Amino acid sequence: MSNFQVYKKTLSFSFVSFLIDLLSIFVVIGTSTIGFFVMNKSTDKALIGLVVGLIIGIILVVLINIFIANRVKAAQISMMTKGVVDGKLPDNVFKTGFSETKDRFGSITAFFLVTHLIKGVFRQIGRGLDKVGRAVGGDVGEGVTSAINTAIQILIGYLCDCCLGWILYRKDVNPFKAGCEGAVIFFKHGKTLIRNIGRIFGMGLLSLVVVAGALAAIFYLILKQFPSMFESLSNELLEVSTRADLNIPAWVSDPKNLTIVVAVVAGLVIWGILHSVLIRPFILVGVLRNFMAAGIKDMPTEKDFEELENKSPKFARMRSKATS
Repeated sequence: MSNFQVYKKTLSFSFVSFLIDLLSIFVVIGTSTIGFFVMNKSTDKALIGLVVGLIIGIILVVLINIFIANRVKAAQISMMTKGVVDGKLPDNVFKTGFSETKDRFGSITAFFLVTHLIKGVFRQIGRGLDKVGRAVGGDVGEGVTSAINTAIQILIGYLCDCCLGWILYRKDVNPFKAGCEGAVIFFKHGKTLIRNIGRIFGMGLLSLVVVAGALAAIFYLILKQFPSMFESLSNELLEVSTRADLNIPAWVSDPKNLTIVVAVVAGLVIWGILHSVLIRPFILVGVLRNFMAAGIKDMPTEKDFEELENKSPKFARMRSKATS
C-alpha cells in the first residue's frame, strides 16, 4: 500500500479525533463563558469567573484526552503500522485498531506509563543534537540552538508515535522492551530519520500560513459582532492590571485590539486541530514507514541496549521495567 492509501484507510480515526477536539473546545469555551457571565452578573468580577471557568474546562479536557483521545490515536497508529508493514489493512480498520490496542495494553495505566517513558527517552537522546548552535555561540548561536530544539521537539513527537507503532507491531515482546527497541532504532538511525524534518516543516508552514490566516480572518468577522463583550473584558483587564500593579500592554485596553488577538489565537487553535487531524497523519505515515523499515532491517540487540543505557537514565528505567 502507498502512503496515501494507508492514510486514506485510517482517516476515520482522524475524523473521530477531530470531533473529540471540537468537543474539547466547546467544553473550554462553554465553561469559560458561563463563568464570565455568572460572575459578571452576580459579583461584577467577570475576569475571575472566566479564569475559574477556564480552569474547570482545562481539567475536563485533560480527562477527555486521557480516557478517549489518546486511545483513538493509538488505534490509528496501530492500523498505520499494519498498513506500512503488511501492505494491507482489514475492512473494519476502526474496530480492529481498538481491539489491537486493547490487547497490547491491558490497562490505561500501562499505556500511559510506556508512552511517558518513551517521550522522556527521546527527549534525552535529542538533547545532543543541538550542539551546532552551542558551537556557534552568542546571540546567533542561541537562535540556531532554539530553532534546532524546536525542530527536534516536533520530530520527537513523530518518533514517539513511531515508537508506539513499533510496540504495537512487536506483539510477542513486553511493551517496555519494545519501547526500548524503538529508542534504539532512533539512536542508531537518527540521521536517516531526521531527514523527514524538511517534509514535516514544509507542509506544516504552508498549512499555517494559508489555513490559520483564513481562520483568523473568519473569527475576527464573527467576534467583532460582539463589541460589548470585549469592552467589558478589556476594562476588566485594565482594572486588574492597575489593582495588581501588573505591566499589561496598553493596547490590551483597546477592545478592537483584543478582538484581533482572540481571533488570531482561535485561528491558531483550530488550525492546530485541523493540522493534527488531516495533515500530520499523512506525514506520520511516511515517517512511520521509514522507522519500521529501519527497525525490521536492523533489529536492536542486547549490545545496543547496553550502549544506550549508559547515555539515558530514562532508558535504563524503561529497561528495568522490561525485565521486572
